[in-house]
Amino acid sequence: MSKYQAVGIGNAVVDVICQSDDGFLSTHGIDKGIMQLIEGDRAEYLYDAMENRAQMPGGSVANTIAGLGAMGLSTAFIGRVCDDDLGRYYATGMAEAGTDFVNAPVAGGELPTSRSMIFVSPDGERSMNTYLGISTELGPEDVDDSVAGGAGLLFLEGYLYDKPKGKEAFQAAARACQAGGGKAGISLSDPFCVDRHRDGFRQLVRDLDYVFGNEHEWKSLYQTEDLGAALEQAASESGLIICTRSGHDVVAVQGEESVSVPVREITPVDATGAGDQFAAGFLYGVATGQPLAVSGRMGCIAASEVISHYGARPEQDVKAMFRAEGLI
Repeated sequence: MSKYQAVGIGNAVVDVICQSDDGFLSTHGIDKGIMQLIEGDRAEYLYDAMENRAQMPGGSVANTIAGLGAMGLSTAFIGRVCDDDLGRYYATGMAEAGTDFVNAPVAGGELPTSRSMIFVSPDGERSMNTYLGISTELGPEDVDDSVAGGAGLLFLEGYLYDKPKGKEAFQAAARACQAGGGKAGISLSDPFCVDRHRDGFRQLVRDLDYVFGNEHEWKSLYQTEDLGAALEQAASESGLIICTRSGHDVVAVQGEESVSVPVREITPVDATGAGDQFAAGFLYGVATGQPLAVSGRMGCIAASEVISHYGARPEQDVKAMFRAEGLI
């Protein structure tokens, strides 16, 4: 029997969120609506400039795993934080949310805990400025085989491929999971990440059990503007592929089965975490043996909940929302 129903491995990043208008973004040289990697000095400057900031444990896959934990699954997260204020906050916050943070904060770490400053505009757009810090030092020594090998589902963050040690950690976790009888999958993370690691990611589509991506990431992966062609190629090579399209139907293909799941359009308060919580809802369906179409609907419900408020974690009982829709 699996020790954990779902385990994630990725960057452990403290999300720091504040509301800001376009004038604030312009004054502080922040590009609207995109994610930028920044250095430590810039991180300190932006952190100090934030007004009425709120913080929470984050990171793309960490958000997904925390969402699954909130739905009642047994979950764990493999990540790396420094033994500083933000690192201790991160470890405690994950545990309080119901997910085991299996790596103790690193004492005497050379780099501080990673953080992402997220500036949310009145129109719901989020402008992310991320300092990766110690999370980029995640390596195979941080992967406990009993954790990854005891996972029913393992969810991997594509950003880990940006550092050789992260890639090794990623591969070690995937091997352990699949050797233990679990299913390992990946989030493609973003189109630029795909551009940097196209050959490696194409191999992962073949080697892993499931792959999440949005339309831009899938088109980048196969270097085509024809989304249908990209998904057809991916589906011929992978056990399960999932494609989200902002405001449009979600497409999921598993073997001969292909489903298109309608999305109910709502005006976002904050789009932060929409993809992360879609993955949480979808993987909840997979973990509990739901049909593909039901898993897709669960993903859409979880995503709609998180964009209805500020922050990348659910505030409502998403499982109760599934029940209200007659899905469980």
